[in-house]
Amino acid sequence: MRSGILAAGNFIIDYVKIIDTYPDQDTLAIISAETASSGGGPYNVLKDLSAMGVAYPLEAAGLVGADANGKWILNDCAEAHIDTRQLRQCEDARAPTSYTDAMTVASTGRRTFFHQLGANALFSDEDLDFTRTNARHFHLAYLMLLDAMDSFVGGRTRASLTLERARSAGLETSVDIVTSRNPQFREITESALPYTCYLVLNEIEAGRATGLELRPGGRIDLAVAEFAAKQLLAKGVEKQVVIHFVEGAVLADGGGQVLLQGSLNLPQDFVAGATGAGDAFAAGYLHGVHESWPTKLRLELAVCCAAACLSHPTPSKGLAPVEDCLKLMPKYGVRDIG
Repeated sequence: MRSGILAAGNFIIDYVKIIDTYPDQDTLAIISAETASSGGGPYNVLKDLSAMGVAYPLEAAGLVGADANGKWILNDCAEAHIDTRQLRQCEDARAPTSYTDAMTVASTGRRTFFHQLGANALFSDEDLDFTRTNARHFHLAYLMLLDAMDSFVGGRTRASLTLERARSAGLETSVDIVTSRNPQFREITESALPYTCYLVLNEIEAGRATGLELRPGGRIDLAVAEFAAKQLLAKGVEKQVVIHFVEGAVLADGGGQVLLQGSLNLPQDFVAGATGAGDAFAAGYLHGVHESWPTKLRLELAVCCAAACLSHPTPSKGLAPVEDCLKLMPKYGVRDIG
């Protein structure tokens, strides 16, 4: 019987730097603290799940550089009990381990990213072997930030070919996307959707994938968010589309069900940084999927994990065992988003 989550794609070192303000060009900001941590969708999701104390296997697949940062990632995964048989070091000296400088404003938690693509740009469908895993679930992230996976072969992306192979091998699949201005955003997304069981993305990404404006005038439009989720289902997503945003999330499934979930009503002094909150949301949701939880409970854990992430400036160090994450909901309450 299959068990576990295999997560593939971006493996990054995040250099999280807390700054007093985001500066105008040619001006200066003060860095008050800095840490190095995991970064990238699959890496953060796996680290989050490890911190949540899940009982099933966790596996990584991707490329890192043959450098100190690459060794750091492999050692970090080993300490978190993440299988790295399909996470290998790339020998190309022109492809260092990918890294991001994440600048986080202390007073707001808002962040801005400066990214080195590195070895992640070379990761392709040929680097995955689904005969070497007994995982139940395959998570691929991030589309728009994996150059080889986002490239087209015979009218389809390599990512879509990978997802199709995963489905043929008996795995369920999920996809996450990075917020990007890629001119082929819609085409890359739509190529992957027919081989995606679960799509997890934010409102900006959903808007770029559908051509809709989900936040007109700065406020989330829940009716448009629901319509966007249904559009993405109609374009091929098999089971569920989840669109998350600061205020909460909208989920639509293939059976016509639509659910709204408010985020937690956190006090301002709770928030230490927002880096990795979307990945923490995905980790909570995917745990619920893996464990066949009711959809409502999947969303509740997702927003609780996102909230836990906000308590620390790094992507995964705020996460706690599943039961402790869920306790945040009765403690702080939930926003009413209609």
